Amino acid sequence: MKAIVQDRYGPPETLTLADVDVPVPADDEVLVRVEAAALNAYDWHIMRGDPRMARLSMGRSGPRARIRGRDFAGRVEAVGSHVEQLRPGDAVFGDLGDANGAFAEYVCVPATQVAPKPANLTPQQAAALPLAGITALMGLRDVGQVEPGHRVLVNGASGGVGTLAVQLAKVLGATVTGVCSTRNVDLVRSLGADHVVDYTRDDFTRDDRRHDLVFDLVGNRSLTALRRALTPTGTLVLSGGGVYRGGSLIGPVWLLARGRLLAPFVRQRILTLAAAPSRQHLDTLRAHAEAGRLTPVIDRTYPLPEVPQAIRYLEGEHARAKVVITI
Repeated sequence: MKAIVQDRYGPPETLTLADVDVPVPADDEVLVRVEAAALNAYDWHIMRGDPRMARLSMGRSGPRARIRGRDFAGRVEAVGSHVEQLRPGDAVFGDLGDANGAFAEYVCVPATQVAPKPANLTPQQAAALPLAGITALMGLRDVGQVEPGHRVLVNGASGGVGTLAVQLAKVLGATVTGVCSTRNVDLVRSLGADHVVDYTRDDFTRDDRRHDLVFDLVGNRSLTALRRALTPTGTLVLSGGGVYRGGSLIGPVWLLARGRLLAPFVRQRILTLAAAPSRQHLDTLRAHAEAGRLTPVIDRTYPLPEVPQAIRYLEGEHARAKVVITI
């Protein structure tokens, strides 16, 4: 099969299209013929080995998993002997997690990390949901504990996670403020945001609005500034992906670590988020999508051989919403 592989850390040029063996599913796995895959900030972090400190777990000179990509949608080709809920021919979507491998014609995935595709979404739209959608859902509902009437601010509202977070916050009954650049104001407003802050003109940390929850998806503001945007007992959820700025030693980890250190000493809740793939979260996203409450926004699509160009576009801060690979 064709796949995008990588043997050493570096820029998009280190990614190559190669012929590799079709994987064989284990007893608890399914083999999926991939129809679409989606890019995330996670992908360029792994590709570049950035921040460098993360190479202690990812691999010293190159990623342990050769094939890039984690979000996918496609059709089941075969199932392991212990898999009961899925069968060949089923349309599915899922998140491979740290195993990677979605930028390929076939992928094996644990049955617990894949779910039936939303019936009303294309494979491209469905592939855009898993990691970004689970991150948004966990940040708002599970970690942030958003309730009806809460005032929620999403910093990075036009990104892959942000566009879904705005919609999910509205589903949860919140009054939503989205922060984005000038060219994305109309997009964020169309997703249901009650207020939109253009960060090129206004500083959301210095206006008069105070929020019950600030969901930071960018990691470009200090803890002091972010806390100014909260009520005295509000919640700050940190989940910054950022863009590539030439490499770093610790990257957004420093902001997350400072948040953990400060949290015990302030009334406001400061929480960090690490999304993990699960069938339960995928089922929730599917239900919202099929009910018309959640629609992925796709910026651009690229064919499989052009994954390097797609990642270069994503990591340079040009992309809004999701970038998808068609296979």
